[in-house]
Amino acid sequence: MPGTLMIVTAPSGAGKTTLVRGLLERDAGVRLSVSYTTRAPRVGERDGVHYHFIPVPEFVRLRDQGEFVEWAEVHGNYYATSKGWLREQMAAGADLVLEIDWQGAQQVRRAFPEAVGVFILPPSIAELEHRLRGRGTDSDEVIGRRLLAAQAEMRHVGEFDYVIINNELSVALDDLAAVLRSARLRYPNQKLRHSGYFDFLEQD
Repeated sequence: MPGTLMIVTAPSGAGKTTLVRGLLERDAGVRLSVSYTTRAPRVGERDGVHYHFIPVPEFVRLRDQGEFVEWAEVHGNYYATSKGWLREQMAAGADLVLEIDWQGAQQVRRAFPEAVGVFILPPSIAELEHRLRGRGTDSDEVIGRRLLAAQAEMRHVGEFDYVIINNELSVALDDLAAVLRSARLRYPNQKLRHSGYFDFLEQD
């Protein structure tokens, strides 16, 4: 498929969402993968743009048919990534970014081994704690649990192709954009995007 799928994973507080948002603003040629969910739309959310909003029976039907490359239940709602939608978009040449945890990343890469995995790390655990406390939204107990969970997640960093240490946001954003640019230039992608050119080169 000529399109590129980039998986971005990070522990809470490492800056993943900010970096992905910055990449989408910088590069009009990439779009965020749209997940399916059974929760109700929030104010300002649009179906097919922020999520594909579907009822639980429809979600279960699609799941049981093997439509989802990964799925999870979070706070009583279901979320999933459509295998068919990813393939359709990439076949059309779209470059996609998928924000997902390490477990979901494992599932996606089994179905899409050509996907590029990027893990975002905080500069240190101490800095991660500082960022989490700076939000002012969680108790000490919750922050403690988040830090333990973050360390467990970070142990999976070796499963990814690229690692970005988000010490300075602008530098980390440059790094993320560079990963996408390099992925686009891989031989299989270039051959599919410029098939006529490569067909000519391969003639006897």
